[in-house]
Amino acid sequence: MSEAARRPLLRTALLAAAGLVLLLLPLATTPLLLDLGCQVLLACIGALSLMLLTGFAGQVSLGHAGLLAAGAFTVGILVKEATAPFWVTLPAAAIAGALLGLLFGLPSLRLRALYLAVSSLALHFIVIYLGGEYETLRGLSTGIMVDPPRLFGHELYGGRAWYILLLVVAMAVLLACRNLVRSRTGRAWAAIRAHETVAAALGIAVARHKLLAFVISSAFTALAGGLFAYYRGFVSIEAFSLYLSIQYVAMIIIGGMGSLGGAILGALFVTLFPYGIEAALSTLPHADRYAGAMFASNYAAFGLVMIFFLVFEPQGLIGLWRRWRPASAKAGRP
Repeated sequence: MSEAARRPLLRTALLAAAGLVLLLLPLATTPLLLDLGCQVLLACIGALSLMLLTGFAGQVSLGHAGLLAAGAFTVGILVKEATAPFWVTLPAAAIAGALLGLLFGLPSLRLRALYLAVSSLALHFIVIYLGGEYETLRGLSTGIMVDPPRLFGHELYGGRAWYILLLVVAMAVLLACRNLVRSRTGRAWAAIRAHETVAAALGIAVARHKLLAFVISSAFTALAGGLFAYYRGFVSIEAFSLYLSIQYVAMIIIGGMGSLGGAILGALFVTLFPYGIEAALSTLPHADRYAGAMFASNYAAFGLVMIFFLVFEPQGLIGLWRRWRPASAKAGRP
């Protein structure tokens, strides 16, 4: 069998093996690792949605944390005020995100690059302000408590159940993003990202496709925020700082712009990076002395990693993988 014929079979086998490992992981791991896995899956949903907007459509946004907060507060308020079930609250969160994406996507019709990024900050601050006002008016100083959802008459509780649910949702979002990127809409986004004027000259409805990118990305992001609210069991504005938006931007930069696989790799790296720094510091002599510098060390190391990828590896982790794969294939040939 030729190499060209073996390649699809090998890719299918690797994907099947990876899927089997992900499904069996909850059976042979600790609660801590399950929690980390759930955090990574939530980050994957948010990173995939931002990759659609920025990596494929070329629209810069720093309002990702605001959209996550919008989804989380939509779930929290509906549970608190109306005791709504999750099959109502999660679609409502996605719809709220889509509406915000439509509203705050309008500046993209006139603004570009840095100016668009700065305008997207308004989304973050407005949502956080409204969420804080709701907490103050309702006297919820510690945030909104969210009861676990019920699925088929059973309360969704515990790391294993949440891991399976988040894995299913993340795979569904990945499949939806993959189909979008390969569709006519995805090709239009690629043309707009490459050169907006040329795309318009080719007959592409630039304004409509820009707004569509904001709407779809915002809906997926708000859905991730709603799932985060259920998973953590509470919603508070402190969980959605501007640093969270920077982290998501870092995910798509470190993972590799314009690649869904890069979004997943970036989400994995950025989510686990602070735990790796903490583990590294704990191995040093007199590690307890460095406990106060833990956050500063995380920020410093995170900034250095971002600079490294921006300067020395702009294609990100997915670029490293693509270069390593041909090299390893050549090394394995007789």
